[in-house]
Amino acid sequence: MIAAPLAWFCLGCSALMAGASLWLDRRQARAVRAGRGHVPAAFAETVSPEQHEKATSYALARLRLGGVERVAGLLATGFALLIGFDLASFLAGLVLPPGIGRSLLVFAILFLAQTAIGLPFLVWRTFGLEQRFGFNRTGPARLARDVLLRLLLTAAIGGPLLAGLLLLMRHMRGPWWVLAWIALVAITLAGPAVYLRLVAPLFNRFRPLRASVADPVRALLDRTGFRVGALLEMDASRRSSRGNAFVTGWGRAKRIVLFDTLIEAHPPAELEAVVAHELGHVHHRHVLFGLFRGVLVLFGLCAAVGWLSVRPWLQPAFGIDHPDPALGLVLAMLLAGLVSPMLGVAGNALSRRHEFQADAFARRMVGARPMIDALVRLARDNAATIVPDRLYSLVHHTHPPVLLRVAALQRAV
Repeated sequence: MIAAPLAWFCLGCSALMAGASLWLDRRQARAVRAGRGHVPAAFAETVSPEQHEKATSYALARLRLGGVERVAGLLATGFALLIGFDLASFLAGLVLPPGIGRSLLVFAILFLAQTAIGLPFLVWRTFGLEQRFGFNRTGPARLARDVLLRLLLTAAIGGPLLAGLLLLMRHMRGPWWVLAWIALVAITLAGPAVYLRLVAPLFNRFRPLRASVADPVRALLDRTGFRVGALLEMDASRRSSRGNAFVTGWGRAKRIVLFDTLIEAHPPAELEAVVAHELGHVHHRHVLFGLFRGVLVLFGLCAAVGWLSVRPWLQPAFGIDHPDPALGLVLAMLLAGLVSPMLGVAGNALSRRHEFQADAFARRMVGARPMIDALVRLARDNAATIVPDRLYSLVHHTHPPVLLRVAALQRAV
């Protein structure tokens, strides 16, 4: 393993990132404990001391679970880098001769190993953490069905895509990755419609939005000039008590989807505010900007992976004794992914700015009070941390702390 400098380099980077994450977790835990004994004044009338205590305990429990998961992930990464990748290729070579089939088998072994490592934490999170705090509504049979269905979908969709990618690598001269990038962009554009029509119904049922909610939403759409293809309600209550809403699709094929848990927990005025917030993202073209940004990042990633994956020195530098094109792709993605934490922090900062803009749009459309009430109720019902550690929030959160969002809406009144 001394002759595997890139393996040790990647393991060192992983250890640094895990250590930084654990340090941020400790900061967050201190901030949560510091605010344990009192509800912020802005929430004193709507969040009881018992509900605030529940949010505190939930946040600390999540941090503990996350810490264990990070340590386990680091150990798994070390095993993969020093032994696992080469072992997967060796085992695949015992079954199949060199070729596309063997490379796909390497991918399958690595993916199944990753799933097996994550499964205990999924069970712990679902039936331990979420069950303890009253959020889980999933039974063991449903969870097992969901995991199996995701594995089958990954094989059915990912298998042909990986086979096409490997064929490009083998037979195309020049920058083969450009065609891969074009294909991935096409998948990204078609993804929302395909997901909502073909994939999501395998997990949840969708029906037209009930009239008591649909009528004010249609009135909001008329006021704002938006056109959508359908207003839908999703039976999220089969798995969780958490509420949410989203807008998906492009042009007139857009769909507005509300969770049934959200509808049951909020009065019509707050539901209208939540929808107005989602429309604010459309109004400010956040989705289009995110798509453009994602396409550019994907171009850079494909270029880096395309160049690295075919370098003759790459796999020997990781100590691979049984090279395979599949490992070339995996190791290239691993190296290219070392910049992802920096991209993630920058992306989170931009996302938080977009959330403030969407809140402001909702305020203009339905008023500040319904939006404030909706934010407070969502935070209370989901046991959200009201005052997180500032640095932890800057690194991890895509949404600003609810206290800052409420304050911004109140200042604008």
